[in-house]
Amino acid sequence: MLPVLGGLILIFLFCVVFLASRYKRCPSDRILVVYGKVEQGKSANCIHGGGAFVWPVIQSYAYLSLTPMTINIPLQKALSLQNIRINVPSTFTVGISTEPEIMSNAAERLLNLGSRQIEDMAGEIIFGQLRLTVASLTIEQINQDRESFLESIRKNVEPELNKIGLYLINVNITDITDESDYIGSIGKKAASEAINKAKVDVAEQEKSGAIGQSEAYREKDIRVAENTAQAEKGKKRAEADRRVYVQQQEADAVTGENTAKARIAEVEADLAIKQAEALQRGEVAKRQAAVEIQKAQYKAEMERLNAEEVVKQEIERRKIEIAADAEAERNRREARGQADAILARYEAEAAGVRKLLSSKAAGYSALVESCAGDARAAASLLVIEKIEEIVARQVEAIKNLKIDKITVWDSGGADGKGSSTAGFLSSLIKSLPPLQDVAAMAGVELPEYLGKLVEEQGVDTAPESEAAPAPDAT
Repeated sequence: MLPVLGGLILIFLFCVVFLASRYKRCPSDRILVVYGKVEQGKSANCIHGGGAFVWPVIQSYAYLSLTPMTINIPLQKALSLQNIRINVPSTFTVGISTEPEIMSNAAERLLNLGSRQIEDMAGEIIFGQLRLTVASLTIEQINQDRESFLESIRKNVEPELNKIGLYLINVNITDITDESDYIGSIGKKAASEAINKAKVDVAEQEKSGAIGQSEAYREKDIRVAENTAQAEKGKKRAEADRRVYVQQQEADAVTGENTAKARIAEVEADLAIKQAEALQRGEVAKRQAAVEIQKAQYKAEMERLNAEEVVKQEIERRKIEIAADAEAERNRREARGQADAILARYEAEAAGVRKLLSSKAAGYSALVESCAGDARAAASLLVIEKIEEIVARQVEAIKNLKIDKITVWDSGGADGKGSSTAGFLSSLIKSLPPLQDVAAMAGVELPEYLGKLVEEQGVDTAPESEAAPAPDAT
Protein backbone atom coordinates (compact mmCIF):
# COMPACT_ATOMS: atom_id res chain seq x y z
CA MET A 1 0.00 0.00 0.00
CA LEU A 2 2.77 2.44 0.92
CA PRO A 3 4.68 1.96 -2.39
CA VAL A 4 1.49 2.65 -4.35
CA LEU A 5 0.79 5.79 -2.31
CA GLY A 6 4.36 6.98 -2.82
CA GLY A 7 4.08 6.45 -6.57
CA LEU A 8 0.85 8.47 -6.71
CA ILE A 9 2.50 11.30 -4.77
CA LEU A 10 5.45 11.31 -7.17
CA ILE A 11 3.12 11.38 -10.18
CA PHE A 12 1.17 14.26 -8.63
CA LEU A 13 4.35 16.22 -7.92
CA PHE A 14 5.60 15.57 -11.45
CA CYS A 15 2.32 16.88 -12.91
CA VAL A 16 2.47 19.98 -10.72
CA VAL A 17 6.08 20.69 -11.74
CA PHE A 18 5.28 20.11 -15.41
CA LEU A 19 2.25 22.40 -15.37
CA ALA A 20 4.22 25.05 -13.49
CA SER A 21 6.97 24.86 -16.12
CA ARG A 22 4.43 25.41 -18.92
CA TYR A 23 2.94 28.52 -17.30
CA LYS A 24 4.79 31.51 -18.76
CA ARG A 25 4.78 34.91 -17.05
CA CYS A 26 5.12 38.15 -19.01
CA PRO A 27 7.39 40.94 -17.63
CA SER A 28 6.19 44.54 -17.78
CA ASP A 29 8.78 45.50 -20.43
CA ARG A 30 7.88 42.65 -22.80
CA ILE A 31 4.97 41.16 -24.75
CA LEU A 32 4.34 37.41 -24.51
CA VAL A 33 3.41 35.96 -27.92
CA VAL A 34 1.81 32.49 -27.83
CA TYR A 35 1.51 30.94 -31.29
CA GLY A 36 0.47 27.61 -32.73
CA LYS A 37 -3.08 26.38 -32.11
CA VAL A 38 -4.77 29.49 -30.71
CA GLU A 39 -8.19 31.10 -30.99
CA GLN A 40 -9.90 30.76 -34.36
CA GLY A 41 -9.24 33.72 -36.65
CA LYS A 42 -6.03 34.77 -34.85
CA SER A 43 -2.45 33.97 -35.75
CA ALA A 44 -1.18 34.43 -32.18
CA ASN A 45 -2.20 35.49 -28.67
CA CYS A 46 -0.38 38.65 -27.46
CA ILE A 47 -0.27 39.19 -23.70
CA HIS A 48 1.16 42.23 -21.87
CA GLY A 49 1.35 41.65 -18.13
CA GLY A 50 0.18 38.54 -16.30
CA GLY A 51 0.85 35.15 -17.85
CA ALA A 52 -0.59 32.29 -19.88
CA PHE A 53 -0.41 28.52 -19.99
CA VAL A 54 1.45 27.23 -23.07
CA TRP A 55 0.36 23.77 -24.13
CA PRO A 56 3.18 21.46 -25.10
CA VAL A 57 3.55 20.23 -28.71
CA ILE A 58 0.63 22.28 -30.11
CA GLN A 59 1.83 25.71 -28.87
CA SER A 60 5.04 27.66 -28.45
CA TYR A 61 5.94 31.16 -27.25
CA ALA A 62 8.32 34.10 -27.75
CA TYR A 63 8.83 37.59 -26.33
CA LEU A 64 8.76 41.05 -27.95
CA SER A 65 10.73 43.79 -26.22
CA LEU A 66 9.01 47.11 -25.41
CA THR A 67 12.32 49.00 -25.08
CA PRO A 68 12.11 52.25 -27.15
CA MET A 69 14.36 52.59 -30.18
CA THR A 70 16.00 55.85 -31.30
CA ILE A 71 16.33 56.28 -35.05
CA ASN A 72 18.34 59.10 -36.64
CA ILE A 73 16.93 60.33 -39.96
CA PRO A 74 19.49 62.57 -41.77
CA LEU A 75 17.04 63.85 -44.40
CA GLN A 76 18.96 65.89 -46.99
CA LYS A 77 17.77 67.90 -49.99
CA ALA A 78 14.06 67.23 -49.47
CA LEU A 79 11.86 69.14 -51.93
CA SER A 80 9.39 71.53 -50.23
CA LEU A 81 6.07 72.80 -51.60
CA GLN A 82 7.95 75.83 -53.07
CA ASN A 83 10.36 73.49 -54.94
CA ILE A 84 13.21 74.57 -52.64
CA ARG A 85 15.39 71.77 -51.30
CA ILE A 86 15.94 71.78 -47.54
CA ASN A 87 17.79 69.65 -44.99
CA VAL A 88 15.71 68.32 -42.07
CA PRO A 89 17.93 66.18 -39.77
CA SER A 90 15.75 64.65 -37.07
CA THR A 91 15.59 61.97 -34.40
CA PHE A 92 12.58 59.65 -33.95
CA THR A 93 11.85 57.53 -30.90
CA VAL A 94 9.59 54.53 -31.59
CA GLY A 95 8.54 51.38 -29.76
CA ILE A 96 6.23 48.39 -29.97
CA SER A 97 2.70 49.35 -28.97
CA THR A 98 0.65 47.56 -26.29
CA GLU A 99 -2.68 48.19 -28.04
CA PRO A 100 -4.24 44.81 -28.98
CA GLU A 101 -4.50 45.41 -32.74
CA ILE A 102 -1.02 46.91 -33.04
CA MET A 103 0.42 44.13 -30.83
CA SER A 104 -1.03 41.58 -33.28
CA ASN A 105 0.68 43.42 -36.16
CA ALA A 106 3.98 43.34 -34.26
CA ALA A 107 3.60 39.60 -33.57
CA GLU A 108 2.96 38.94 -37.26
CA ARG A 109 5.73 41.15 -38.67
CA LEU A 110 8.45 41.69 -36.02
CA LEU A 111 8.63 38.41 -34.09
CA ASN A 112 12.13 36.88 -34.13
CA LEU A 113 13.61 40.03 -35.74
CA GLY A 114 16.58 41.76 -34.12
CA SER A 115 16.44 45.37 -32.93
CA ARG A 116 18.74 46.43 -35.79
CA GLN A 117 16.41 44.92 -38.38
CA ILE A 118 13.39 46.59 -36.77
CA GLU A 119 15.19 49.96 -36.73
CA ASP A 120 16.11 49.63 -40.43
CA MET A 121 12.51 48.78 -41.34
CA ALA A 122 11.10 51.67 -39.30
CA GLY A 123 13.78 54.04 -40.65
CA GLU A 124 12.74 53.35 -44.24
CA ILE A 125 9.08 54.07 -43.40
CA ILE A 126 9.91 57.27 -41.49
CA PHE A 127 12.28 58.51 -44.19
CA GLY A 128 9.63 58.23 -46.90
CA GLN A 129 6.82 59.75 -44.84
CA LEU A 130 9.04 62.64 -43.63
CA ARG A 131 9.96 63.47 -47.23
CA LEU A 132 6.24 63.37 -48.14
CA THR A 133 5.38 65.71 -45.24
CA VAL A 134 8.07 68.22 -46.25
CA ALA A 135 6.79 68.19 -49.83
CA SER A 136 3.30 69.24 -48.65
CA LEU A 137 4.44 72.34 -46.65
CA THR A 138 6.11 75.66 -47.42
CA ILE A 139 9.38 76.68 -45.79
CA GLU A 140 7.58 79.29 -43.68
CA GLN A 141 5.20 76.63 -42.33
CA ILE A 142 8.11 74.31 -41.56
CA ASN A 143 10.40 76.90 -39.99
CA GLN A 144 8.02 79.21 -38.15
CA ASP A 145 5.23 76.87 -36.96
CA ARG A 146 7.14 73.90 -35.55
CA GLU A 147 4.13 72.54 -33.66
CA SER A 148 2.07 72.21 -36.84
CA PHE A 149 5.06 70.69 -38.62
CA LEU A 150 5.55 68.06 -35.89
CA GLU A 151 1.82 67.32 -35.87
CA SER A 152 1.87 66.77 -39.65
CA ILE A 153 4.85 64.42 -39.24
CA ARG A 154 3.04 62.45 -36.55
CA LYS A 155 -0.15 62.28 -38.64
CA ASN A 156 1.74 60.84 -41.63
CA VAL A 157 4.29 58.61 -39.89
CA GLU A 158 2.34 56.99 -37.03
CA PRO A 159 -0.33 55.14 -39.14
CA GLU A 160 2.41 53.59 -41.26
CA LEU A 161 4.36 52.49 -38.19
CA ASN A 162 1.19 50.99 -36.69
CA LYS A 163 0.94 48.66 -39.69
CA ILE A 164 4.11 46.86 -38.56
CA GLY A 165 3.31 47.02 -34.83
CA LEU A 166 5.20 50.21 -33.83
CA TYR A 167 4.03 53.59 -32.57
CA LEU A 168 5.70 57.01 -32.52
CA ILE A 169 6.88 58.15 -29.06
CA ASN A 170 8.76 61.37 -29.84
CA VAL A 171 10.06 63.51 -32.74
CA ASN A 172 13.00 65.90 -32.38
CA ILE A 173 13.97 68.24 -35.26
CA THR A 174 17.56 69.38 -34.66
CA ASP A 175 17.99 72.07 -37.33
CA ILE A 176 16.50 73.09 -40.66
CA THR A 177 18.70 74.50 -43.43
CA ASP A 178 18.46 75.00 -47.18
CA GLU A 179 20.94 75.25 -50.02
CA SER A 180 19.63 78.58 -51.39
CA ASP A 181 19.86 80.31 -47.93
CA TYR A 182 16.16 81.11 -48.10
CA ILE A 183 15.72 80.55 -44.37
CA GLY A 184 18.73 82.83 -43.66
CA SER A 185 17.20 85.54 -45.86
CA ILE A 186 13.96 85.28 -43.89
CA GLY A 187 15.98 85.78 -40.67
CA LYS A 188 17.84 88.72 -42.10
CA LYS A 189 14.58 90.25 -43.24
CA ALA A 190 13.08 89.88 -39.77
CA ALA A 191 16.24 91.32 -38.19
CA SER A 192 16.19 94.30 -40.55
CA GLU A 193 12.56 94.96 -39.78
CA ALA A 194 13.27 94.81 -36.03
CA ILE A 195 16.27 97.18 -36.35
CA ASN A 196 14.32 99.68 -38.44
CA LYS A 197 11.45 99.60 -36.01
CA ALA A 198 13.85 100.19 -33.12
CA LYS A 199 15.41 103.15 -34.92
CA VAL A 200 12.01 104.65 -35.57
CA ASP A 201 11.13 104.20 -31.90
CA VAL A 202 14.40 105.92 -30.86
CA ALA A 203 13.73 108.82 -33.21
CA GLU A 204 10.20 109.19 -31.83
CA GLN A 205 11.54 109.20 -28.27
CA GLU A 206 14.22 111.76 -29.12
CA LYS A 207 11.59 113.96 -30.76
CA SER A 208 9.33 113.69 -27.72
CA GLY A 209 12.26 114.53 -25.43
CA ALA A 210 13.22 117.57 -27.43
CA ILE A 211 9.65 118.85 -27.50
CA GLY A 212 9.31 118.31 -23.74
CA GLN A 213 12.58 120.02 -23.09
CA SER A 214 11.61 123.03 -25.22
CA GLU A 215 8.29 123.28 -23.43
CA ALA A 216 10.07 123.17 -20.08
CA TYR A 217 12.46 125.95 -21.16
CA ARG A 218 9.60 128.08 -22.40
CA GLU A 219 7.70 127.68 -19.15
CA LYS A 220 10.80 128.58 -17.21
CA ASP A 221 11.46 131.73 -19.29
CA ILE A 222 7.91 132.89 -18.98
CA ARG A 223 7.96 132.57 -15.23
CA VAL A 224 11.34 134.31 -14.99
CA ALA A 225 10.07 137.14 -17.21
CA GLU A 226 6.93 137.53 -15.13
CA ASN A 227 8.87 137.58 -11.86
CA THR A 228 11.57 140.07 -12.82
CA ALA A 229 11.69 142.76 -15.38
CA GLN A 230 15.37 143.07 -14.94
CA ALA A 231 15.96 139.76 -16.63
CA GLU A 232 14.23 140.91 -19.87
CA LYS A 233 17.46 140.99 -21.77
CA GLY A 234 18.49 137.60 -20.44
CA LYS A 235 15.01 136.36 -21.21
CA LYS A 236 15.26 137.50 -24.80
CA ARG A 237 18.67 135.94 -25.10
CA ALA A 238 17.41 132.71 -23.47
CA GLU A 239 14.37 132.79 -25.71
CA ALA A 240 16.58 133.16 -28.75
CA ASP A 241 18.84 130.40 -27.53
CA ARG A 242 15.85 128.23 -26.81
CA ARG A 243 14.43 128.82 -30.26
CA VAL A 244 17.72 127.99 -31.88
CA TYR A 245 18.01 124.88 -29.74
CA VAL A 246 14.45 123.81 -30.47
CA GLN A 247 14.93 124.43 -34.15
CA GLN A 248 18.10 122.40 -34.00
CA GLN A 249 16.35 119.57 -32.13
CA GLU A 250 13.44 119.68 -34.53
CA ALA A 251 15.81 119.59 -37.48
CA ASP A 252 17.65 116.65 -35.96
CA ALA A 253 14.34 114.84 -35.31
CA VAL A 254 13.18 115.50 -38.87
CA THR A 255 16.50 114.27 -40.20
CA GLY A 256 16.29 111.08 -38.11
CA GLU A 257 12.69 110.54 -39.15
CA ASN A 258 13.55 111.00 -42.81
CA THR A 259 16.50 108.63 -42.45
CA ALA A 260 14.26 106.06 -40.80
CA LYS A 261 11.63 106.50 -43.51
CA ALA A 262 14.28 106.09 -46.18
CA ARG A 263 15.56 102.90 -44.61
CA ILE A 264 12.01 101.61 -44.22
CA ALA A 265 11.35 102.39 -47.87
CA GLU A 266 14.56 100.60 -48.82
CA VAL A 267 13.62 97.52 -46.79
CA GLU A 268 10.13 97.56 -48.28
CA ALA A 269 11.64 97.81 -51.76
CA ASP A 270 13.90 94.83 -51.05
CA LEU A 271 10.93 92.92 -49.69
CA ALA A 272 8.86 93.78 -52.78
CA ILE A 273 11.71 92.60 -55.01
CA LYS A 274 12.00 89.31 -53.14
CA GLN A 275 8.24 88.85 -53.19
CA ALA A 276 8.22 89.48 -56.93
CA GLU A 277 11.03 86.96 -57.42
CA ALA A 278 9.19 84.39 -55.28
CA LEU A 279 5.98 85.08 -57.21
CA GLN A 280 7.88 84.65 -60.45
CA ARG A 281 9.36 81.33 -59.30
CA GLY A 282 5.94 80.21 -58.12
CA GLU A 283 4.34 81.16 -61.45
CA VAL A 284 7.08 79.30 -63.36
CA ALA A 285 6.58 76.28 -61.13
CA LYS A 286 2.81 76.45 -61.72
CA ARG A 287 3.32 76.63 -65.48
CA GLN A 288 5.74 73.69 -65.37
CA ALA A 289 3.30 71.74 -63.20
CA ALA A 290 0.49 72.53 -65.66
CA VAL A 291 2.65 71.26 -68.54
CA GLU A 292 3.43 68.07 -66.60
CA ILE A 293 -0.28 67.64 -65.80
CA GLN A 294 -1.17 68.04 -69.47
CA LYS A 295 1.49 65.47 -70.41
CA ALA A 296 0.14 63.06 -67.80
CA GLN A 297 -3.43 63.64 -69.04
CA TYR A 298 -2.29 63.01 -72.61
CA LYS A 299 -0.56 59.77 -71.61
CA ALA A 300 -3.60 58.69 -69.56
CA GLU A 301 -5.94 59.45 -72.49
CA MET A 302 -3.70 57.52 -74.90
CA GLU A 303 -3.60 54.56 -72.49
CA ARG A 304 -7.39 54.74 -72.08
CA LEU A 305 -7.95 54.78 -75.86
CA ASN A 306 -5.50 51.91 -76.32
CA ALA A 307 -7.25 49.99 -73.55
CA GLU A 308 -10.66 50.58 -75.15
CA GLU A 309 -9.38 49.41 -78.55
CA VAL A 310 -7.76 46.35 -76.99
CA VAL A 311 -11.00 45.57 -75.15
CA LYS A 312 -13.00 45.89 -78.39
CA GLN A 313 -10.59 43.63 -80.24
CA GLU A 314 -10.64 41.14 -77.36
CA ILE A 315 -14.49 41.15 -77.37
CA GLU A 316 -14.56 40.56 -81.13
CA ARG A 317 -12.03 37.77 -80.78
CA ARG A 318 -14.07 36.19 -78.00
CA LYS A 319 -17.24 36.45 -80.13
CA ILE A 320 -15.48 34.73 -83.04
CA GLU A 321 -14.12 32.02 -80.73
CA ILE A 322 -17.56 31.45 -79.17
CA ALA A 323 -19.24 31.32 -82.59
CA ALA A 324 -16.57 28.92 -83.87
CA ASP A 325 -16.93 26.75 -80.77
CA ALA A 326 -20.72 26.74 -81.16
CA GLU A 327 -20.45 25.83 -84.86
CA ALA A 328 -17.93 23.09 -84.09
CA GLU A 329 -20.16 21.76 -81.31
CA ARG A 330 -23.18 21.81 -83.63
CA ASN A 331 -21.20 19.95 -86.34
CA ARG A 332 -19.97 17.44 -83.76
CA ARG A 333 -23.49 16.86 -82.50
CA GLU A 334 -24.90 16.52 -86.03
CA ALA A 335 -22.10 14.10 -86.95
CA ARG A 336 -22.69 12.21 -83.69
CA GLY A 337 -26.45 12.09 -84.45
CA GLN A 338 -25.85 10.88 -88.02
CA ALA A 339 -23.38 8.29 -86.79
CA ASP A 340 -25.87 7.14 -84.15
CA ALA A 341 -28.60 6.94 -86.78
CA ILE A 342 -26.38 4.97 -89.17
CA LEU A 343 -25.28 2.70 -86.34
CA ALA A 344 -28.89 2.17 -85.27
CA ARG A 345 -29.93 1.39 -88.88
CA TYR A 346 -27.06 -1.08 -89.31
CA GLU A 347 -27.84 -2.65 -85.95
CA ALA A 348 -31.50 -2.94 -86.94
CA GLU A 349 -30.55 -4.47 -90.31
CA ALA A 350 -28.14 -6.84 -88.59
CA ALA A 351 -30.83 -7.79 -86.09
CA GLY A 352 -33.28 -8.38 -88.97
CA VAL A 353 -30.75 -10.49 -90.87
CA ARG A 354 -30.02 -12.46 -87.69
CA LYS A 355 -33.73 -13.08 -87.12
CA LEU A 356 -34.22 -13.99 -90.80
CA LEU A 357 -31.31 -16.41 -90.75
CA SER A 358 -32.47 -17.83 -87.43
CA SER A 359 -35.98 -18.32 -88.86
CA LYS A 360 -34.59 -19.91 -92.03
CA ALA A 361 -32.33 -22.17 -89.98
CA ALA A 362 -35.29 -23.23 -87.84
CA GLY A 363 -37.41 -23.83 -90.98
CA TYR A 364 -34.65 -25.79 -92.72
CA SER A 365 -34.14 -27.84 -89.58
CA ALA A 366 -37.89 -28.60 -89.42
CA LEU A 367 -37.93 -29.45 -93.14
CA VAL A 368 -35.02 -31.85 -92.78
CA GLU A 369 -36.73 -33.47 -89.81
CA SER A 370 -39.95 -33.85 -91.84
CA CYS A 371 -37.91 -35.64 -94.56
CA ALA A 372 -36.68 -38.18 -91.99
CA GLY A 373 -33.27 -36.51 -91.85
CA ASP A 374 -32.77 -36.73 -95.66
CA ALA A 375 -31.16 -33.40 -96.53
CA ARG A 376 -31.18 -34.20 -100.28
CA ALA A 377 -34.94 -34.75 -100.25
CA ALA A 378 -35.34 -31.47 -98.34
CA ALA A 379 -33.26 -29.65 -100.99
CA SER A 380 -35.45 -31.21 -103.75
CA LEU A 381 -38.55 -29.87 -102.04
CA LEU A 382 -37.00 -26.39 -101.85
CA VAL A 383 -36.12 -26.45 -105.57
CA ILE A 384 -39.63 -27.70 -106.45
CA GLU A 385 -41.03 -24.82 -104.43
CA LYS A 386 -38.96 -22.35 -106.47
CA ILE A 387 -39.76 -23.90 -109.95
CA GLU A 388 -42.73 -21.61 -110.46
CA GLU A 389 -40.57 -18.58 -109.77
CA ILE A 390 -37.83 -19.86 -112.12
CA VAL A 391 -40.35 -20.36 -114.93
CA ALA A 392 -41.70 -16.88 -114.28
CA ARG A 393 -38.19 -15.47 -114.58
CA GLN A 394 -37.69 -17.33 -117.91
CA VAL A 395 -40.92 -15.92 -119.27
CA GLU A 396 -39.93 -12.48 -117.99
CA ALA A 397 -36.66 -12.74 -119.97
CA ILE A 398 -38.41 -12.93 -123.36
CA LYS A 399 -41.66 -11.18 -122.46
CA ASN A 400 -40.49 -7.73 -123.52
CA LEU A 401 -38.66 -8.97 -126.61
CA LYS A 402 -39.97 -6.95 -129.57
CA ILE A 403 -40.24 -9.47 -132.43
CA ASP A 404 -41.03 -6.73 -134.97
CA LYS A 405 -37.62 -5.15 -134.33
CA ILE A 406 -35.62 -8.36 -135.01
CA THR A 407 -33.85 -8.61 -138.38
CA VAL A 408 -33.29 -12.15 -139.68
CA TRP A 409 -31.19 -12.88 -142.74
CA ASP A 410 -33.27 -15.73 -144.23
CA SER A 411 -31.43 -18.08 -146.61
CA GLY A 412 -34.08 -20.81 -146.54
CA GLY A 413 -34.27 -23.96 -144.54
CA ALA A 414 -31.35 -26.23 -144.10
CA ASP A 415 -32.95 -28.77 -146.38
CA GLY A 416 -33.91 -26.19 -148.93
CA LYS A 417 -37.48 -26.27 -147.83
CA GLY A 418 -39.39 -23.76 -145.80
CA SER A 419 -37.97 -20.63 -144.09
CA SER A 420 -35.21 -20.21 -141.54
CA THR A 421 -37.33 -17.59 -139.68
CA ALA A 422 -39.53 -20.33 -138.23
CA GLY A 423 -36.41 -22.18 -137.22
CA PHE A 424 -35.17 -19.02 -135.50
CA LEU A 425 -38.27 -18.75 -133.38
CA SER A 426 -38.21 -22.44 -132.58
CA SER A 427 -34.56 -22.19 -131.59
CA LEU A 428 -35.34 -19.12 -129.48
CA ILE A 429 -37.99 -21.05 -127.56
CA LYS A 430 -35.68 -24.02 -127.21
CA SER A 431 -32.95 -21.77 -125.81
CA LEU A 432 -34.91 -21.61 -122.56
CA PRO A 433 -33.78 -24.61 -120.44
CA PRO A 434 -36.45 -27.18 -119.55
CA LEU A 435 -37.41 -27.72 -115.93
CA GLN A 436 -35.51 -31.03 -115.82
CA ASP A 437 -32.29 -29.25 -116.90
CA VAL A 438 -32.77 -26.47 -114.36
CA ALA A 439 -33.31 -29.04 -111.61
CA ALA A 440 -30.29 -31.03 -112.76
CA MET A 441 -28.09 -27.89 -112.61
CA ALA A 442 -29.21 -27.47 -109.02
CA GLY A 443 -28.23 -31.10 -108.35
CA VAL A 444 -31.85 -32.18 -107.86
CA GLU A 445 -33.65 -34.98 -109.69
CA LEU A 446 -37.34 -34.28 -110.16
CA PRO A 447 -39.92 -37.04 -109.60
CA GLU A 448 -41.10 -38.98 -112.66
CA TYR A 449 -44.68 -37.68 -112.36
CA LEU A 450 -43.31 -34.26 -113.43
CA GLY A 451 -42.20 -35.73 -116.78
CA LYS A 452 -38.97 -36.82 -118.41
CA LEU A 453 -36.68 -35.24 -120.96
CA VAL A 454 -37.00 -37.13 -124.36
CA GLU A 455 -33.77 -37.40 -126.29
CA GLU A 456 -34.17 -36.20 -129.91
CA GLN A 457 -32.65 -37.95 -132.90
CA GLY A 458 -29.94 -36.00 -134.61
CA VAL A 459 -30.83 -34.81 -138.16
CA ASP A 460 -28.11 -34.21 -140.70
CA THR A 461 -28.48 -30.97 -142.44
CA ALA A 462 -27.07 -30.08 -145.80
CA PRO A 463 -24.29 -27.59 -145.90
CA GLU A 464 -25.36 -24.06 -146.40
CA SER A 465 -24.75 -22.48 -149.75
CA GLU A 466 -21.76 -20.35 -149.88
CA ALA A 467 -23.56 -17.68 -151.83
CA ALA A 468 -26.38 -16.43 -149.69
CA PRO A 469 -29.48 -15.06 -151.37
CA ALA A 470 -30.61 -11.56 -150.86
CA PRO A 471 -31.75 -11.06 -147.29
CA ASP A 472 -35.42 -11.10 -146.43
CA ALA A 473 -36.11 -8.68 -143.70
CA THR A 474 -39.02 -9.64 -141.45
